Amino acid sequence: MPLLPEEFINYTAEIFGHGLWDLFLSSFDEPPQVSVRLNPWKSGAVNFPQAEPVPWCQNGYWLKGRPNFTLDPLLHAGAYYVQEAGSMFLDTVLRQYVKGPVCSLDLCAAPGGKSTLMRAALPEGSLLVSNETDGRRASILKENLIKQGHSGVVITNNHACDYKRAGIMFDVILTDVPCSGEGLFRRDLKTVGEWSVKNVLFCQKRQREILKDIWPCLRGGGLLIYSTCTFNLHENEENILWLTETFGAEILPVDIKKEWNITGSLLKGWDKPVYRFIPGKTRSEGLFTAVLRKPESGGICAVARPDLLHAKIKNLRDLYVIYDGNPAPLVKGKEVIPSVAQALSLPAANKYPKAELALDTALKYLHREAIILPPEIPLGYVIVCYKGQPLGFVKNLGTRANNLYPKEWAIRKL
Repeated sequence: MPLLPEEFINYTAEIFGHGLWDLFLSSFDEPPQVSVRLNPWKSGAVNFPQAEPVPWCQNGYWLKGRPNFTLDPLLHAGAYYVQEAGSMFLDTVLRQYVKGPVCSLDLCAAPGGKSTLMRAALPEGSLLVSNETDGRRASILKENLIKQGHSGVVITNNHACDYKRAGIMFDVILTDVPCSGEGLFRRDLKTVGEWSVKNVLFCQKRQREILKDIWPCLRGGGLLIYSTCTFNLHENEENILWLTETFGAEILPVDIKKEWNITGSLLKGWDKPVYRFIPGKTRSEGLFTAVLRKPESGGICAVARPDLLHAKIKNLRDLYVIYDGNPAPLVKGKEVIPSVAQALSLPAANKYPKAELALDTALKYLHREAIILPPEIPLGYVIVCYKGQPLGFVKNLGTRANNLYPKEWAIRKL
């Protein structure tokens, strides 16, 4: 067990109470559980023996151990995503409240766990705008969303105030805001060393600035889903209370089951429906979630026309769009070079021939080595696959196949 900061112990033990605090401490004696979420459009070839369903997520599973995910080509094909089980609770929220096509925004999206979940859970015809403020992390977000393969996604690299300036409206906004990370103490010792009361209060201030900037972008009757991976009241209940008092937000209940062992509000005398996942009690790492509705109408306003917003957002000067959902090729002079997004899209581009690879060859391809295809495979651009799932392109020259897998995606070590 890591040496926890004394101020954290005193404060958190008080708000948890004796029994819940003891359960939380006991969690440090257990290894974090490994969980994955299957991509419903690509998961046919995935098989994890003895996997156990995560009850609050339609496609989530706990695994018996931790396989070497890096050496599984199906991960790189986007057939599944390695994701902490608690963060999959978003699936329950979306399926309860979103019944038709919507325009949605994941404001703080990298590395992409919740964005890929949103795209899978939202009704067909919806548009997901997935945003990350940090450029390096936005590149990782782009990789993970392209691998999922759905075209109804736009990826941006902006701040909340940029969206406010652009005047775009959404039916659903997820704000998984930057926080002090107390819920990660069990699996990430770095977060323990970075914790301080000063940082908690700084995070609260930053979170409110983000919420203040993005609230005007939510349509009347729309949903704001607020989440953190921390425990304290300042970044959780106090922020939700601030949203209700400042903007008149209505807190909505989520249908949960007793056996999920989810904890409610820890703010004394305040019994609003908010949801806490606490290690030791819930089978997860730390998570706080609340669902709020903006006043002005009785339900989600889905008249934003996802198709029209998709077309509009590509040309907005206030937003930096790094991927517009169109898996377009790269044109170099007279040569048209297909992009990896074309191979991974749903469905993969049918005009290109495909070649099935064995495991060792697929790993060589993901390592960006040249490979050799069977003689019956046509020359030119070919989509290479593993267990039927596309991985990317090669240019087949006959004697060898030049590897077109992106350098920044490559497996570094085999």
